[in-house]
Amino acid sequence: MKRTILYAILGTVIFAVVAGVIAWWSQLSAPPDEEMLSAVVERGTVRVDVSANGSVQPRARVSLAFEVPGRVAEVLVDVGDSVEAGDVLARLHSEHLALQVRQAGAALASAEARLAQLQVGARPEAVAVAEAGLRAVEAQEGAAAANLDQLKAGASDAEIAAAEAGLASAMAQYKSAEDMHDMTMECFNIDLPYGQGQKEICPLLGPAEEQARYGLAAADSALAAAQARLDEALAGTDANQIRAAQANVSAVAAQRDAAQAQLDLLIAGASENQIAAAAALVAQAEAALDMAQLMLARATLYAPFDGVVSAVNVTEGQMTGSGLPAITLVDNSRFHVDVLVDELDVAGLADGQPVEVTLDALPDVVLSGSVERIAPAAARSPSMDVAALASMSTAGLASMGTQIAAPGAASYDVTIALDETSAPLRAGMSATTIATTRELADVLLIPSWVVRIDRDTGQTYVQRRVGEQTERVDVRLGLRGHGVVQVLAGLEEGDVVVLIQESVIEAIREAGP
Repeated sequence: MKRTILYAILGTVIFAVVAGVIAWWSQLSAPPDEEMLSAVVERGTVRVDVSANGSVQPRARVSLAFEVPGRVAEVLVDVGDSVEAGDVLARLHSEHLALQVRQAGAALASAEARLAQLQVGARPEAVAVAEAGLRAVEAQEGAAAANLDQLKAGASDAEIAAAEAGLASAMAQYKSAEDMHDMTMECFNIDLPYGQGQKEICPLLGPAEEQARYGLAAADSALAAAQARLDEALAGTDANQIRAAQANVSAVAAQRDAAQAQLDLLIAGASENQIAAAAALVAQAEAALDMAQLMLARATLYAPFDGVVSAVNVTEGQMTGSGLPAITLVDNSRFHVDVLVDELDVAGLADGQPVEVTLDALPDVVLSGSVERIAPAAARSPSMDVAALASMSTAGLASMGTQIAAPGAASYDVTIALDETSAPLRAGMSATTIATTRELADVLLIPSWVVRIDRDTGQTYVQRRVGEQTERVDVRLGLRGHGVVQVLAGLEEGDVVVLIQESVIEAIREAGP
């Protein structure tokens, strides 16, 4: 592919040389007295420029996209609107995301409270309650053990006597309560005045009778209980009662151990591992809250900088996926030009170097700028179509300047910062940049077309006019640019150099195969 492009370029050059030879032949056929082309060696300025083509770009361009899927709730801008950094451009419906934020916040508060409790330790009030609970359980354990011992030993004579005495006392109390109740139920007949006869009255009925009836009921219950205790003492203890009492002792002992362990934990406080685990839960809850808040924030598009809206790709009510471009924003406060510079020319460029810029869209405007950035690594130049290259004329090839690189040559991305201007710049405008890489003033100059090269020795020379004759003068040349070349040795200011027309055959021989 590279060889094909090279052949195309060589073919074009040979075509140009043949065309020049034909023109030369025409000149040789002209009348002999026709004046030869000549030039005077003069002092002047020679300048070497690097030309490159590119396009105008804004300071920044960004395509904004929602990072969470959802339905568009509102779009607040249109194409061409100017916005400031932080302005809201569009929103998604986000009620469920706000709920997730509240849930994550509650979970974090709970985890923080648990950690604080472990770090502070047990309150004195909690320790006092645990101690009181332990004492109560210990008392229950003592009572259960005593009951078991009593069941195992059975009732003694004294306990039976006591039960019998209790029964006798209960019977006496019952008889007294019964007599009191009967007394409240007695009624009397009294004579009424003026011969109206007699009337029966019951003076203790009412509150006194109710109180007596309550006392009789209580005495009856006490009598039944006393009889039961005596019956139990006389009957003795069976195996089921002992097993039940033993189970009760074991259960109360387990409660005592649990109460003691709880008290010990309260007094000792949380271990380092427990605190570390609680702290990890707090960190996890914080991360969950941050993520929920981030998801909520990503449901809103904000302007990252001051600029102009260049595209709006969403509408209200539309479902949109995450990552799909929604709104494009450009910062047109400043512009720059991106160009590709051939590796043979990029060495002459430096950061801050002045650059002249012209635009195809504004041919009468010349802008100023400077080299802002030179890429540290090469980017391969796009290949030019061979047919298009072969069809170009010599003038067309020359007009491309340094844009023509050797086949396979690399180019470098160069950014040209444009100075402030009132010109109506737009992103994407085609631009041509010219940077002067070298300039020498007050040096001897001759036109490039008078310089010849001796094919046998490689020596450069010119034909100098001396009177009516011409002579060959070997010259040492320096900087070339803009159709002129610096003369370092061989000529002096004021010398006249001429272009000698040689034979067509010699011209073809010098052009090479």
